Amino acid sequence: MKKIELEIVALSHSITQTHSYAVVLGEVNGLRRLPIVIGGFEAQAIAVALEKMHPSRPLTHDLMKNFMTAFNVELHEVVICDLQEGIFYSKLVCSTENDTVEIDSRTSDALALAVRFGCPIYTYENILENAGIMMEETDKEKRKVEAVGATAETSTSNEDLKTLSLEELQTLLNDVLESEDYMRAIAIRDEINNRKKKS
Repeated sequence: MKKIELEIVALSHSITQTHSYAVVLGEVNGLRRLPIVIGGFEAQAIAVALEKMHPSRPLTHDLMKNFMTAFNVELHEVVICDLQEGIFYSKLVCSTENDTVEIDSRTSDALALAVRFGCPIYTYENILENAGIMMEETDKEKRKVEAVGATAETSTSNEDLKTLSLEELQTLLNDVLESEDYMRAIAIRDEINNRKKKS
């Protein structure tokens, strides 16, 4: 069966389930999108890697990557290989110098590892046919990854951030990084970067 390459195009709060997020995968050189509902922890793990943030202590997926690297296990690709009753099934295609193996994985964990290893993500036509949605043609800017800060679930919204000085924002950023609230840290960091661009 021919594999279709996907890329992460958005990460946002799930409209259908509270306390959940949706990661949206887009067909490379195509218009189909594959939305997958994931948990908050996994969304945070994906966002941290996408935003190239460096937690003070390794997250679970960082630990897994470090473990694999230490034992010379390479992650070649992630394949979203099945869809049953609304649940996506994935596998990690890994290798050592002697062997290549496929390891069963939750799709959210597979995506968090794919971002860390920089490996491709694939699925099959039947999965895109059953669960994918067709998007209208958009420009490149709209296809950039939208890692969503936790503005809908935190006390510091983007509007509140605008009232803080740069020094206050930097202090707040350090505090939320210390408490490992990386989704919120992304929103604060973006506000700091926006201000620096304007000055």
